[in-house]
Amino acid sequence: MQSEQVLVKKSMEGDTQAFEKLVLQYQNKVYALSFRYMGNEDDAYDMSQEVFLKAFRSLKTFKGNSSFGTWIFRITTNVCLDELRRRKRRIVPLSLDEAAVTSRGIEVEREMVDPLPPVDRVYEQKELSQYIQGLLDQMKPEHKAVIILRDTMDLSYNEIADVLKCSVGTVKSRLSRARSLLRKQWVQRELLP
Repeated sequence: MQSEQVLVKKSMEGDTQAFEKLVLQYQNKVYALSFRYMGNEDDAYDMSQEVFLKAFRSLKTFKGNSSFGTWIFRITTNVCLDELRRRKRRIVPLSLDEAAVTSRGIEVEREMVDPLPPVDRVYEQKELSQYIQGLLDQMKPEHKAVIILRDTMDLSYNEIADVLKCSVGTVKSRLSRARSLLRKQWVQRELLP
């Protein structure tokens, strides 16, 4: 198997098969990161496609100062945050109590992730996940980004600083503030009857 550096070099020289190998290597992580930003599968899929198109078009600008992974995560973060800014926060968390309706007005059945756990546990997990996604959607983009990159993608402080183009101190400060905001919202939720 070829190293990432070799694949990047070949891709920069126009080898589309080498770039396809890079896409295969990072597609799941890019999708997961996009899903955390966007909050739903369709948007995450669209953003992932946009990320790889943008990466392919701007591959010549990749200087190699960071890993290809850091570079692709930076593109993912920028693409998702740009889309969220364009939407002006029109993303609304879905309620499990309300029927899901397509843009054509057709009611669709919601799929449960795993039929094996008890229904009440699945419901609670889905509700909690939606609650957390709703909290993330309410955060400032810089706070949302550090939470997702650190707690979901498990990037190091240095990698996050590279992705967001800021200092490690700024990353730590934003992460501390973001976690504090989440903790405050969580406590308020727990205090409600």
